[in-house]
Amino acid sequence: MAVMQLALIGLSHKTAPVEVRELLALTIADKKAIFARVLRDARINEAVIVSTCNRSEFYLVADQDCDLLNLFQTLVLGVLPACPENISDYLYFETGVAVVHHLFKVSASLDSMVVGEAQILGQLKDSYDLAFEQGATARVFNKLFRLSFEAGKRVRNETKIGNSAVSISYAAVELAKRVFENLSGRRILLLGAGEMSELTARHMQANGASQVVVTNRTFATARDLAAKFKGRAIPFEQRYEALKTTDIVVSATSATDYVISKQDLAEVVARRRNPLFFIDIAVPRDIDPDCAHYRNVYVYDVDALDGIVESNRAERMVEASKAELIIQEEIAAFEKWLELMEVEPTIVAMREQAEALRQTELSRAYKRLETLSEEERETIDRLTQSLVSKMLHNPTHRLREASDGRKRVAAIETARYLYKLEEEQDAQKGFRLIRSLLGKRPSGAAD
Repeated sequence: MAVMQLALIGLSHKTAPVEVRELLALTIADKKAIFARVLRDARINEAVIVSTCNRSEFYLVADQDCDLLNLFQTLVLGVLPACPENISDYLYFETGVAVVHHLFKVSASLDSMVVGEAQILGQLKDSYDLAFEQGATARVFNKLFRLSFEAGKRVRNETKIGNSAVSISYAAVELAKRVFENLSGRRILLLGAGEMSELTARHMQANGASQVVVTNRTFATARDLAAKFKGRAIPFEQRYEALKTTDIVVSATSATDYVISKQDLAEVVARRRNPLFFIDIAVPRDIDPDCAHYRNVYVYDVDALDGIVESNRAERMVEASKAELIIQEEIAAFEKWLELMEVEPTIVAMREQAEALRQTELSRAYKRLETLSEEERETIDRLTQSLVSKMLHNPTHRLREASDGRKRVAAIETARYLYKLEEEQDAQKGFRLIRSLLGKRPSGAAD
């Protein structure tokens, strides 16, 4: 059986500019196509793909000896033909416990462009759910990702990291204030009617925006969002007409091409005198960056938002240090779970052996005691169950409590010898090898 490892291949706002990240912005269809490749690849046991505005990451339980860059190219090339040849310049690779730590930092929003933002936890859950539905996860990731969700929730509840933290939508409002000083009376156009647009609209309105207009390819969705803010919905085809009377445009659609082009904006600009301010928080980008070449037109993408939050960074870092302690506790919980998985097959085998013996002896006894009533049989059955449980309690408890790697292996081997259990089956070997997932030497290995 091949030795497996936890592996991470990814890029983020820390390693790649938006023009590279948008090439790896994966749709659900893209993810499903990659999962189909995962399920055919003998080098991979499990996989979860996370793709947001600021990161694209591949979490894998993969063959310890495989080349991760080659593995990435096998999974992605063909699905994303626009992937640049020098993509390796922007990628990071992690293995073992570093993967666990990174995932928990992501779930706690410590690795976000805006530390403390609340959206990443939901995005992680959606990513895991899709992988689960596609049959790409099993025991390790089912446990690991659920623990990461718990870590994220604990950080939100047990620290103040979200109190003064800003979301990308809040940062967009702060950027708008720098151009207009205040938003009182400003007219806002939202391109896209998703969660990001709604959050931005709430911040804009709270800061004095008087009119909110929403447009979306699905008009009913735009109308529903506009109603929440007593705003107005317009058909998507009328977006350029709406720009003629708009001050600020916030764009967050899921389109794969520009929804505002330089060429089509020309007529709008010719009829305006006041500044037109675009905040493009979509990846891939919605606004053609060349629109900024027009006089009085300002275009900012997600990379421009990073500097907005600098004033809050010091306070957040204090809370981030508290979050790190929570993350370490959750990593320890995952390591403890791996240790239990190492002994669990032996415990199961001990209980199965004892139950088989109990059933055999009960059958013999019942044949000799044919006059027993049903109630008496049930009493004897409960009695023997209790005896078996109590006889096994101490040895199974000691097996689970053996924390040192060498002692644990010795305890497992002793138990299998004393109980005359069969030689280790594949499942048992697999759990023995699972220690390698954290990049550690298998328990009991020689110096």
